[in-house]
Amino acid sequence: MESAEDWLVESLRLYQDFHAFELSGATRVLEWVGDKGVLVAGYERQKKNEILHLLLPLRLSVKENQGLFPERDFTVRHGGFSDRSILALKHVPGTRLLVTSGRPGGRLQVWQTAEDSDVISAVSNIAVDEEEGRLWPRLAIVPSMAPSVLHGARLRGLKIIDLESGKTTYSSGVEDGEELSSLQALDADTFAFCCCSGRLGLVDTRQKWAPVEIPRPSPVSEEQRWCAEVRAGDQPSIASLGSAGQLRLLDPRQLHCPVGSAQCPVSTPSPDPELLRVSWAPGLSNCLAISGFDGTVQVHDTSCWEPAGSLAEPVFTHRGHVCLEGSEGDPAPLVTTHTWHPGKPRMVLSAAGDASLHVWDWVDPRPSR
Repeated sequence: MESAEDWLVESLRLYQDFHAFELSGATRVLEWVGDKGVLVAGYERQKKNEILHLLLPLRLSVKENQGLFPERDFTVRHGGFSDRSILALKHVPGTRLLVTSGRPGGRLQVWQTAEDSDVISAVSNIAVDEEEGRLWPRLAIVPSMAPSVLHGARLRGLKIIDLESGKTTYSSGVEDGEELSSLQALDADTFAFCCCSGRLGLVDTRQKWAPVEIPRPSPVSEEQRWCAEVRAGDQPSIASLGSAGQLRLLDPRQLHCPVGSAQCPVSTPSPDPELLRVSWAPGLSNCLAISGFDGTVQVHDTSCWEPAGSLAEPVFTHRGHVCLEGSEGDPAPLVTTHTWHPGKPRMVLSAAGDASLHVWDWVDPRPSR
């Protein structure tokens, strides 16, 4: 394993900016509030977990490097406590509302950040029909006039709830028990789902349940788990990531015609498929990141992929969680989640199971990039 000293020297070449922080507890959520704040939350069982609204250090908030800044750490803007593990957290844009999900999975919680204090307080609960032990509802905020949340642990439990009235405005109305891994609202009327099996679908909520979908990848394996993310815009694309490192690209306008596929270089299948994460870079064409296999985050340029199914080498790999944390001989912490900065093309936030939080602005090692 590369030593911390060697990696720190190498990091001067690898990063435009790099900052390492330590949270009070590990987080599986990194949710942006604007482009200067991020929400984190603990996920330990049988204890109170913190929910924190953190402001980025001023140095990371400005558009260009403008010299030295006295504040080099995150600032806590708001904070609160939950008596449940928080495995999903979404901020409702344009409001002070947050929605959380976790274990036990019998309800969602709605929170609000105070205007005149630093408190995050619970304001209501949303009952969830399906309470099934290890399962917990996936979340997505629907971009509509009235704040709404899409949630479900299985396809049969998919619902959209109006957060103001608490009324159900949409329900799948099916008996399909496939377990969900991710949900994403694309606009006020459509959303995408990915099942743990790799089954993908696009749903129009103005119609009776009739998703445009593609079945699970072949060969079918009960041990394989999948997650996915949709890139919207003029050239929409769906990236689907398997727990053994397979990546599939699909055009949401023609789901049955895969655009590409590749095998990412992972040493072993994900030890915890719930931590699998694939995310499109909002400011870079054809660029995505993956994590959940080990202590690294890989960045891939899909335009560089060779013929379908070949090994796809990342253009950049963040190894900071492996090289900086722990002592020699200790197992490397597993990356629990990552997210791209909404306004800085190559800036990424990543968190690991040892409560480390890294902010890194990577340098593309390829010429003329």
